[in-house]
Amino acid sequence: MTKLMIVESPHKSITIKGFLDNDFKVLASQGHIRDLATTGKFGLGVDVESDFTPSYINMKGKSKIITTLKKEVKEADHIYLASDPDREGEAIAWHLKDALNIPENKYSRVTFNEITKEVVKEGLANERKIDMDLVDSQETRRILDRIIGFRLSKLMMAKVAGAKSAGRVQSVALLLIVEKERRILAFIPKEYWEIVAKFDGFDAKLEKYNNKKIEINTKEEADNIVNSLDENYLIKSVDKKLAKHQSKPVFKTTTMQQLASSKLNFSSSKTMQIAQRLYEGINIGKDTVGLITYMRTDAERVSKEFITETYKYIEDNYGKDYLGQVKIPKTNQNAQDAHEGIRPTSILRTPDSIKGYLSDDEYKLYSMIYYRALSSLMAPQVVEQTQVSLLNNNYEFKANGSVLKFDGYLKVYSKYEDQTDTVLPNTLKENETIKSKEVESTKHATKPEGRYTEASLIKELESLGIGRPSTYATIIKTLKDRDYVKIEKKSFIPTEIGIKEIDKLLSEFGTSNHSFKNIINVKYTANMEDELDKISEGKLNKVEVLKDFYNEFEPLVEEAFKEMKGEEVVKTDTQCPKCNKHNLVIRNGKNGKFFACEGYPDCDYTKSLEEPKTITTKDENGEDVEETCPNCGSALVEKRSRYGKFIACSNYPECKYIKGNEKKDKEPPKEIMDCPVCKKGKIVERKATRGKNKGNTFYGCSAYPRCKAVFDSIPSTKPCPKCESVMVIKNEKRVCTSCKYEEDNI
Repeated sequence: MTKLMIVESPHKSITIKGFLDNDFKVLASQGHIRDLATTGKFGLGVDVESDFTPSYINMKGKSKIITTLKKEVKEADHIYLASDPDREGEAIAWHLKDALNIPENKYSRVTFNEITKEVVKEGLANERKIDMDLVDSQETRRILDRIIGFRLSKLMMAKVAGAKSAGRVQSVALLLIVEKERRILAFIPKEYWEIVAKFDGFDAKLEKYNNKKIEINTKEEADNIVNSLDENYLIKSVDKKLAKHQSKPVFKTTTMQQLASSKLNFSSSKTMQIAQRLYEGINIGKDTVGLITYMRTDAERVSKEFITETYKYIEDNYGKDYLGQVKIPKTNQNAQDAHEGIRPTSILRTPDSIKGYLSDDEYKLYSMIYYRALSSLMAPQVVEQTQVSLLNNNYEFKANGSVLKFDGYLKVYSKYEDQTDTVLPNTLKENETIKSKEVESTKHATKPEGRYTEASLIKELESLGIGRPSTYATIIKTLKDRDYVKIEKKSFIPTEIGIKEIDKLLSEFGTSNHSFKNIINVKYTANMEDELDKISEGKLNKVEVLKDFYNEFEPLVEEAFKEMKGEEVVKTDTQCPKCNKHNLVIRNGKNGKFFACEGYPDCDYTKSLEEPKTITTKDENGEDVEETCPNCGSALVEKRSRYGKFIACSNYPECKYIKGNEKKDKEPPKEIMDCPVCKKGKIVERKATRGKNKGNTFYGCSAYPRCKAVFDSIPSTKPCPKCESVMVIKNEKRVCTSCKYEEDNI
């Protein structure tokens, strides 16, 4: 009996094939194979008049994959659809079944929360049919996003210069950023003063007067208090207590993205890309195995098997005192999937034991996931907290101390969680009097709330019930790519275009003063997520949800196209130098005002209104002089592109000099041996400059592109004795690149 398993990723297919019998063939669809067409009303690919029936087309570049899969489906006795274990994965499985014409009695749906031999076998033992409620929920999300995205994007491009897109969740995320920025700009700092008494070994801050919390708003008030104090302070109380601080549960998608942002400086999209590789499988010597569980999850629970294995590991390596309690996850009504949290597939695969098989970034993320999961089952840290209260003329000062008594989970997790001791003297006793060395008053001002970082924006979106774990990285990437936000010191600042788009979306139009406020807001978006959840549970009908939405939304869009005022452009009397047909107008763009042809899009002429900034340098007398182009002698100026600022020749396009692009002398690549493939070139050592293997060493032929020989390890001069293919040297062995024959490298 021949069996075919279809997964999403080629890398995952290689990993899973290693776990299965020879009667299995494992192929990859390489993600989605179909998407909504762009035909029909408004190009939505959805028949809104016929119960929102979608029209699907094969995705660009997938024809060969689909042809291959159809051929394999016909030849197989049974097909296992093994796309990812979430709604999107369920939808991919349905598309595969439909597009490949797989009969109902010839397929099974299987899912794996981790890519290990045991779990893959378990998944096969629990085969089922496609859950159409999950598919309906995902299809509804896709149709909603298509309708809102296409209609609002076209509206915004017509009404806001420089606008590129709008979306159901994207625009609400931008709204949060814009609203916070406006609160920051409107914030008025308020002056306040703090008074601190300094003693031998510690400081105490003034907090109360006559047992009531005190606020000091002026220097005069602060001076009066300081002048009323004498040097003697009565120790009112010395309170000591032990406090336990529990470890955090294993990661879910959002908490992983947040900590990776703050501790590893990874963007959310980078975090998810690396986690995907760790999930799909890494070659760790003899085996290729998934190192972590599925990384798109709302859950924080872990399996009994993992708990048992980890408890034994903790006891063997740290002792019984370090054993902690299993975390009971909080109930989350918006949790989408019944997965585990993100954890290593085996606690025995320590980060250091497999470091040699991981890139630097893979090692960093795997370590963070590993130690979070390990620490989650370890004992709490125990801290001795001390609070000392001191009285002086009815003013009460307080000093707080904290000393770690037992490290508990910090034994393995201190790198990701700060713990600093603040030690107070042991000699302090109640009802005794001590003298202060100095009393200091300092002026402060209240500060506005901080801007969103990637981590805090993801946390806010999650807490508001907006979007899902798989969507946050895409939302943030879209806001960056569309130039709706810029990033300064890791914080989001809305651009002028971003602010204008939000203002236009929320503005009133027409005589009826309608707006999109009821759709582009937090509550509506969160409620829509709830409705999608109910569709996935079979509690709501997708067609009714889409009808209710569309009947409210589309009339608003049509009215907005007619009544919403567009951004005014300033007309000039200057003729366009490119087409010589139309005059120029002045428009607003992301980099300021610019001239554009009134005949756009037939003529795409543009020119910045701002004069380029001339670059200066210091001469031998310290005077500013213009920096000139080394090629033609013209002035160098600062320019902008979508990638940021750069310095180039002002004589462009006659001179195309760009500072920093000069060719630099490079050391010749290190030659290893004669090329065993073409026999003409040399095998040289190189570094990958792009892609997921960027920075990794590889070995290729110097005669490239005539010879495309490339190896991840140093080739051997000895051919394979079985098939005569090239062998490479790995782990003190020679391994054939074709038949995998291996022998000791003697």
